[in-house]
Amino acid sequence: MIDILYMIIAAVVAFGVLVFLHELGHFLVAKKAGVGVVTFSIGFGPKVLIRRYGETEYCVSAFPLGGYVKMVGEDPREEVSTTDRDRSFAHQSLASRAAIVAAGPGANFLLAMIVFLFVFTFFGVPYRTAEIGGVQPDSPAAGAGLQAGDRIVMVAERPIRSWDELSGEVRASQGRAMDLGVVRGDREFTVTLSPKKGETQNILGEPEETWLIGIQSAGTVEVERGNPLTAGWLAVSRTVEISLLTVEVLVKMVVGRVDSANLGGPLMIAQMAGEQAQRGLADYLFLVALLSINLGVLNLLPIPMLDGGHLLFFVIEAVRGSPLEARQRERAHQMGLLVLLFVMIYAFYNDLARIFGS
Repeated sequence: MIDILYMIIAAVVAFGVLVFLHELGHFLVAKKAGVGVVTFSIGFGPKVLIRRYGETEYCVSAFPLGGYVKMVGEDPREEVSTTDRDRSFAHQSLASRAAIVAAGPGANFLLAMIVFLFVFTFFGVPYRTAEIGGVQPDSPAAGAGLQAGDRIVMVAERPIRSWDELSGEVRASQGRAMDLGVVRGDREFTVTLSPKKGETQNILGEPEETWLIGIQSAGTVEVERGNPLTAGWLAVSRTVEISLLTVEVLVKMVVGRVDSANLGGPLMIAQMAGEQAQRGLADYLFLVALLSINLGVLNLLPIPMLDGGHLLFFVIEAVRGSPLEARQRERAHQMGLLVLLFVMIYAFYNDLARIFGS
């Protein structure tokens, strides 16, 4: 019971922070552009907690799976008085409207960078060592006498420390002979081998052909403390890398190259949040950054009802020279709502299937 409660609290805190900062991005840019904000809500549906400051009503609503910022004149059909025209969203320039909409996902990407920066600076940068966990029979590594427990520390007289560095050197060899510096116990020696073409799996589980030497990672992880400058660069590069990977996964899921059963919903997020929180603050924060990136990418999908759908309408407006008609936008939003409901139901079904093992 305590574990379940811990899991729920960890998930609510993580998701609440992500939604709040997403909507705060919209809110701050709208205010900066001079647009009036009527409501700032965390959650949808009936309002549970309400506080009014100035013209804006701040509230927490009953269903916490999202949030919204309602602006003056956001609905083009809304009657806007002459005095409120300059504060109306619909009467802002195309660039201002696009900036307001893009600010939500932008806040999520920014949060991920800040979290990564904090983790890399104060907890360190984790990396998988180049320690060998197993050697395949009849492989180049076996022929060179490599054994489980050996650690590769040098490739062609260039020092390495991580498994990723070793893998990159092997792939780049294109089958040419390589000199590897090896540490075994208190001994250090050099072996020479030539990688061979073989099939492996990429990070998405897809088969790919590449150069291999026939070893498996021991999975040992070490942490290196980085200075803020290095940590900052890693935070940016890691955010970009994971964002691109998320897009790739979504595209391949749509075309059927990645199993859609991998799609998770709120139950899976809650489970992951609880597990990572129990492992420690660094792991929990890392998960928050990953979820923030996913939220940013998902909101940029060109689906009506999402920020990406609004940005798509703006692109169409820029090309046409005028916005789509209200009826066309309504139909598009209805279709977008159906798509989102289907995805949410399917993700929830996947969560239940994982729980009950079906």
